[in-house]
Parts: sequence; structure tokens; C-alpha cells
Amino acid sequence: MSIEQTLTDTLTRAMKERDQRTADVVRMLKTRLQERRTAKGFAGTVDDALVLDVIGSYRKQLQKALAEFEALGERGAAQAGQLRFEIAFCEGYLPRGLDPDAVRAIVRERLQALGVSDPKQVGKVVGDVMKTHKGQVEAADVKRIAEELLKG
Repeated sequence: MSIEQTLTDTLTRAMKERDQRTADVVRMLKTRLQERRTAKGFAGTVDDALVLDVIGSYRKQLQKALAEFEALGERGAAQAGQLRFEIAFCEGYLPRGLDPDAVRAIVRERLQALGVSDPKQVGKVVGDVMKTHKGQVEAADVKRIAEELLKG
């Protein structure tokens, strides 16, 4: 069963069980998916990789918003709780990320394979790693680790 169908089934179940929080997050994901599907220039098919990309970008947006609501303290506590729930829901669909040591090993290997020794070429390494490990690593982490390895 595709991830999109799983989301539809989850929405149906949440509505039957009157689980408003789950229904809200699934509706938002389905809306984001529909926006991507109808975006100008989109001619591809909606497959699991596209759905995971939509979920991942939504999770990243939620994480940024969560930091802002946590900074508000008590005033943002209720909204921060909802955001934590939505982030956890999204992470249930996303593949597990690699641990920092594994990311470091991948970056070290790609630096050697590509022959990169200049910190100005870090973007080349980031692009290469992201092609093969999208969804498992964050580009910012790859960049940070590559810069550390090139300095050290």
C-alpha cells in the first residue's frame, strides 16, 4: 500500500474516532501534497518518494516553528505541544536518519572519492551525499562535517 493511501486510511480512521489532532495533521499533509501535485511545472507522478519529500519538508517547517513557540515560554506552550505531536506523527512516516558517526564516515569517504580538499568545494560534496542519502541526512549536517574535516 502506498504512503498516500496509508494517509487516507489514517484520516478516515481519525475522523471515525474523532481524533481531531491526527485528522488535522493528515489533512495538512494531504493539502501540501495536493499543492505539490498542482504546482506549475510538475509533470511527474506522485510516488512514495514525493510523499516522503513533502512530509520531510513539512516536518522541517514544524521544527522551526517549534523553536519559536518554545522561546515564548508559557504563552506558546499549548501550540508547542501540538507541534511536537505533529513532528512525531511525521517522523513515523520518515526513514530513520543516520547516526552522526555514520554521516561522518560517509562524508569522509565522499571527500576522498571526489578529491575535494578545498573548503570552497563543500557544496559539491553536499550535493553528492544528498543524492544518495536524501531523507537520511540533513544537508546542514553534511556541510558542517565536511567543513570540519577539511579544516582538521
